[in-house]
Amino acid sequence: MRYILALDQGTTSSRAIVFDENLNLRSVAQREFEQIFPQPGWVEHNPEEIFSSQIEVAIEALDRARVARSEVAAIGIANQRETTIAWNRKTGRAVSNAIVWQDRRTADYCARLRRDGHEKLIQDHTGLLIDAYFSASKIRWILDHVAGTRKLAEAGDLAFGTVDSWLLWRFTSGRLHATDVTNASRTMLFNIHRSEWDRELLELFDIPPSILPTVRSSSEIYAEVSDVPSLNGIAIAGIAGDQQAALYGQHCNRPGLTKNTYGTGCFMLQNTGVRAVASSNRLVSTIAWKVDERTEYALEGSVFVAGAVVQWLRDGLGLIRSSSEVEALACSVPDNGGVYFVPAFVGLGAPHWDGFARGSIFGITRGTTAAHIARAAVESIAYQTADLLDAMRKDTGNPVAELRVDGGAAANNSLMQFQADILDVPVVRPAVTETTALGAALLAARPVGIHFSESAPNMQRRFEPKMPRTRAAQLRERWQEAVNRTQGWESQSHS
Repeated sequence: MRYILALDQGTTSSRAIVFDENLNLRSVAQREFEQIFPQPGWVEHNPEEIFSSQIEVAIEALDRARVARSEVAAIGIANQRETTIAWNRKTGRAVSNAIVWQDRRTADYCARLRRDGHEKLIQDHTGLLIDAYFSASKIRWILDHVAGTRKLAEAGDLAFGTVDSWLLWRFTSGRLHATDVTNASRTMLFNIHRSEWDRELLELFDIPPSILPTVRSSSEIYAEVSDVPSLNGIAIAGIAGDQQAALYGQHCNRPGLTKNTYGTGCFMLQNTGVRAVASSNRLVSTIAWKVDERTEYALEGSVFVAGAVVQWLRDGLGLIRSSSEVEALACSVPDNGGVYFVPAFVGLGAPHWDGFARGSIFGITRGTTAAHIARAAVESIAYQTADLLDAMRKDTGNPVAELRVDGGAAANNSLMQFQADILDVPVVRPAVTETTALGAALLAARPVGIHFSESAPNMQRRFEPKMPRTRAAQLRERWQEAVNRTQGWESQSHS
């Protein structure tokens, strides 16, 4: 028996999952790490903690599965995307904390780029919209604000990477500075049509090409681990951004197949085949993967705060002691009591792209309880997802036969039923909900000669729409009113 070790480096935790060659999940290990908030709207991680936590769970998962290093055929990496790390090539140490994808410190700079008329250029070349979400403005911020980084870059001693590149560098003792096409396509510096770093955009952002990683496919042997004794000699053979990995793990391998991942944020991707679809509805076009020299694309919509709203109920308000308690609390009332919660803690993602929106709760009365707020928070995840699917339908003109779901909040049955009701589309939950890790494992297995079935994953449950359409329309209309009132709050309050 041979095994694949999948590393799922996420926004709030590092995970490791061991799969056997029959795709059975043999063990899981997970460790949360610190979320750093230096200022309102700023979100950082310690790069050393990202690496150390990922190593710890990898070793723990192998121990739990009782799998020896010699039995591991390959490692696959799926990672939080857009999060930006810069490090000194000579010392191997990061020059600052990682700037997380949620971070909004460059929102003003991005607004200026839009005002200066650069949006069409960026969308045409990268498939993305100008937003602080993506890596380019974060790299520029580091170069402008972290002492000595410009000089390091000019001397050829500064390296930039998304989290996959950082892990790859550390796993290989600094021998390999590389990324895959999916992560490169999220930087706002990569031309997705020519599959290369875009010189025009590098000049626009004033970013030296010398700091960039080499771009490779999503499924190939990159290198062997050489700096972690418990893992040394294992081939790293698959890399993809977490959402593309989940799309691959959900077997969305034909145009039109669509998945939504309910994690810290919500991420909906639809396979568009070998054609990059230019969005007219403020979605982004991105590379889904490159396998066997074939590049496929996807349309994507991103919600910045989904599962994170449940963490806030736990940590910020103290309404629940653990995230698993939210479903029971939300279901203890028959409806939301007229309460709508727009969790725009770090602005609104697709299709609104408002970096100046802020979180708001509407409709509170003397009769509002903690249960109503919890229910409104959970329902906000479904409403935001529905906004994404509406935009996707408009862009492609194609109906969506079903929505394949995964991620932590996909285990919430009442949320999944509400999601089907609001969408008027069946929601399908697979038997293995670890689809991000599964996608990384599938990508890593190919180059080492393990070939899994390409058919759809086993279904664990299918949620059919039950709510009358008039009721669903009323709920969504009130949601939209709440969103409208939330937008532009930060800029208005400081005008």
